[in-house]
Amino acid sequence: MSRSAVCHHIEEVGLVPVLRLPSAELVIRAVEVLLAAGVSVCEVTMTVPGAVGVIRQLVDRFGDRALVGAGTVLSADDALACIDAGASFIVSPGFDLPTLTAAHSHDIAVLPGALTPTEVITAWKAGADMVKIFPCSAVGGAKYLKALKGPLPQVKMLPTGGITPATAHEYIAAGASALGIGSELVDRAALEAGRDGELTGRAYELVAAIQAARSRGRSPSVRPT
Repeated sequence: MSRSAVCHHIEEVGLVPVLRLPSAELVIRAVEVLLAAGVSVCEVTMTVPGAVGVIRQLVDRFGDRALVGAGTVLSADDALACIDAGASFIVSPGFDLPTLTAAHSHDIAVLPGALTPTEVITAWKAGADMVKIFPCSAVGGAKYLKALKGPLPQVKMLPTGGITPATAHEYIAAGASALGIGSELVDRAALEAGRDGELTGRAYELVAAIQAARSRGRSPSVRPT
């Protein structure tokens, strides 16, 4: 799948669940739960033990049904290892030009992190396929994203950090192309306790909130988690 097709799919789904879990078993179960809720994108962070091998397992098992990306990628070498394992996109907490160049040489989408206007412009001008605004909630959340989008409407932005089912619509209304969501969706304690249904419910809520915000342009009703 081309870089543009990958980004189109991410935007269509509206979510990039960030899987920062302690084992391959939990990651696999999380992906199964997400797919059951219609979320066919996931990001496996390099902090997961044996992350490259886990990405390979996910691609082998779910590659025909889900886009598997690599997150917290900090170097070109790590990016290439993840791409070799089948990663469809690369995400970083910050911007590193060699990482972007290495991934683009294989036609793999790159979503580097940025926060300030200068950082966002630098990443976008360098060819970022989408810019991860991180940590967005720590500096004003949806209001900050809206402020960034004002002078930079052409930049596709993926706010990440602190987004919940109750606030998702605010980020979409502010101009987010999609939302990066970690523990607020993929709850490690719930997975370890076998409460997979809780994750399915959160995923459904997020999908519904995003769809409602896109279709009606107003805050949807969200049942409590």
